[in-house]
Amino acid sequence: MLGRYIGKWFYDKEIPFDAANSPYFLPIVNAIQRVRPAVKPPTAYELSGPILDEEVEEVRKWIEEYKQSWPRTGITLMSDGWLNKVSKKEFVNFLAYSSKDSGGGGR
Repeated sequence: MLGRYIGKWFYDKEIPFDAANSPYFLPIVNAIQRVRPAVKPPTAYELSGPILDEEVEEVRKWIEEYKQSWPRTGITLMSDGWLNKVSKKEFVNFLAYSSKDSGGGGR
């Protein structure tokens, strides 16, 4: 039954199916399986506000760690754009490549 609810959420919000392969997906499913009825899910405000702010700060710190190696290792900035022919949505990706070994598990 949980799969049906998760599926409906994926379909309703156009979440890419590959999101189920995220290393963060199984831990959230495990957490859902452990919670008690009194636990409430985060609101859209919490997801778009304080929770998002915490994630942004974590990424900001991670980027700063990489920036420190750029004078020594160099950096290549890249961009790529494409149009999804089914949904007619345009995408632009910006990437920064550095040879620094992340040790961060593929973030």
